[in-house]
Amino acid sequence: MTEYEDKYLQYGNVPPRQSLKPKEEYQAHHGRMEGITTFKSDYLPYDVVNRPLRVQEEYKPKPGEIDFGTTYRRDYNPHKIQPVTLVRPLERKHIKGGKLDTIPTYQDDYRSWEVQRREPNKLDHTYHPPTEKFGNSTTFQDDFVPRELNPRQSFKPPGVAKLSDVPFDGVTNHRSSYIAYQLEPKFVRPKEEYKPSSQPFEDLTTHRNDFKGLLGEFTKSCKPEYTKVGSNGHFDGCTEFQDRFQPWSVSLPEARKIRDYVPPSGNMDLHSTSHLDYVPHVICPVAPVRPVSYGRRSKVPFEGNTTMKEDFQAWASCRQEIIKRHQEIPKPTGKFDGLTTFKSHYIPHEIIPVQSFKPLRVVVPSSARFEDGTMYRTEYTPKKQEICPANYPSPPGYVFVNTDSRGHKFFRRVIPEINTFSQSNGNHIPKEVAVTS
Repeated sequence: MTEYEDKYLQYGNVPPRQSLKPKEEYQAHHGRMEGITTFKSDYLPYDVVNRPLRVQEEYKPKPGEIDFGTTYRRDYNPHKIQPVTLVRPLERKHIKGGKLDTIPTYQDDYRSWEVQRREPNKLDHTYHPPTEKFGNSTTFQDDFVPRELNPRQSFKPPGVAKLSDVPFDGVTNHRSSYIAYQLEPKFVRPKEEYKPSSQPFEDLTTHRNDFKGLLGEFTKSCKPEYTKVGSNGHFDGCTEFQDRFQPWSVSLPEARKIRDYVPPSGNMDLHSTSHLDYVPHVICPVAPVRPVSYGRRSKVPFEGNTTMKEDFQAWASCRQEIIKRHQEIPKPTGKFDGLTTFKSHYIPHEIIPVQSFKPLRVVVPSSARFEDGTMYRTEYTPKKQEICPANYPSPPGYVFVNTDSRGHKFFRRVIPEINTFSQSNGNHIPKEVAVTS
């Protein structure tokens, strides 16, 4: 049982609504078609007459002077403002007149040594050209015999323009057919001279014509007076939610037991349709088409000597030793002193804190009254909260009329007054004319 089932009861004798949708059938019209449309019947042609032009009145300047005073100039008077004084303290510089004479650790530890230049160990490989002439000829020089080349005769015509003895005829169709006519002089329209108007310029605008500049009254304030809303009654901590929704006892869901697995009895048949239908056949291997190779065997020993092995003999070679450079700078001896120039020359000084000019956080008392007026207090108008009659099972001041097919109840108001209420909780109060019972 829920609150929804308790309030909204089920109705069994409610038939479904009948569909008012027309059937999708073509309805042919066998009458004669008239050529008159709604536009032709409703919109008749009328004689259009131009509107008469409005004659502007003659501008008459208003007598008197214009008052340029504003509320800003009246309420806000100018005041003399002095420049703000700086609160930042003066910068103090600590300067010493003594000369700093120091030697860094790098210059003290790493001193320049006299290093002699080492002589190079490069061997002297100077090229000596041979004195005898090279007389070996190549296979190309021995086989190739130089022969005299006879070029073929070219049958290509020479690219030279042939000059004609006939004189050039320069007469064209345009020169023979075109007749030159004498053109008339072009008409030049004379320039009109500017003639200023003798009438004075009318500078009257619609704003000057319509705006009269009449003084009006100030808008009166409709703001209600501020009244403090208070109550001396005891606050009841019980709410509608606590009254209607009481705690229900909830039982734990039942746990479903899982059945134990019981293996089936008997042996499993592992024969499939493939094993039963497809019988294995004995297949002979395919004979290769490759011809049989008969190896030739010889009793003569194999000669593994080549011209490469005979001409280029292996020479005994030893790996050259690494040439190490002698250490010229000796390593320092003794314990390393970790003192730097900064540690040796730095002198710590006492720090003098800067005086703070920040004002103290002290509340300054004031004898003036605190203005606690807000826009909400000044503009809010308290209204009485009315309860919707649809919340009651039988609304007071209403008479039951009937119940429709969907289960909505309709009531009629007794007081001769028109009012509209919304639909809520299954009770619908329609909008109708009041009737006195």
